[in-house]
Amino acid sequence: MIDPSSVISPKAKISSNVKIGPFCIIDKDVIIEEGCELISHVHITGKTMIGKNNKFFPFSSIGTIPQDLKYSGELSELKIGNNNTFREGVTVNIGTKNGGMVTRIENNCLFMVGSHVAHDCQIFSNVILANNATLAGHVTVYENAILGGLSGVHQFVSIGKYAMIGGMSGVESNIIPYGLYTGIRGRLRGLNLIGLKRKNINNKIIHKIQSSYKIIFNKVDPILTNIEKLTDEERSIIEISEIVDFIKKNIKRGICNI
Repeated sequence: MIDPSSVISPKAKISSNVKIGPFCIIDKDVIIEEGCELISHVHITGKTMIGKNNKFFPFSSIGTIPQDLKYSGELSELKIGNNNTFREGVTVNIGTKNGGMVTRIENNCLFMVGSHVAHDCQIFSNVILANNATLAGHVTVYENAILGGLSGVHQFVSIGKYAMIGGMSGVESNIIPYGLYTGIRGRLRGLNLIGLKRKNINNKIIHKIQSSYKIIFNKVDPILTNIEKLTDEERSIIEISEIVDFIKKNIKRGICNI
């Protein structure tokens, strides 16, 4: 199960059925649970805890120190859940003392070639980062969000659940759940209708979400004022409620507007 060309610290804790291919390096504070596979040339370091059935492709570099000049060697962590795939050249950094000490990835995520997860990022389940998508430090990406290839996300930004970031986009403000965004420091383009349909939401509810979206982002009044214009019926729709809660909670980087 372990190729003899790989270098593994005797202090690393690796389940017996983990497959480790040629020329991998695993350092002393690493924990890898059962069912994982390192194809070849994988480097896993730092205080990194990896759950079950994760797959690492060649030249992925996991648990390395942050690309942050304020990092001073604190024993921060990287926690990875189950069933994630890290394709060729993916990089993931541990956390910092200024960001909660933990970078976290939940379950069933796909990180395509060359994508990057910086220090203190919080990645929820079923997230996809396409080729060369990059997250700066302290970014939160909620479940089922998709980031297109060559997109970049500014530090401290939050990407809402089921949001879609188009390829080659630059994001510097928070993106609402179910939002659709494309461009370089651009504007919200609407709702991710494909994501809503994949969630099996019927057309009647989608139309109500679209109507509420137009009310919330009406430029006549501030967003928080517009939220107060929503009816109780509109607020009772789960997806609209999630958008409202997200807007009220995420204020550090501001909300991306239309």
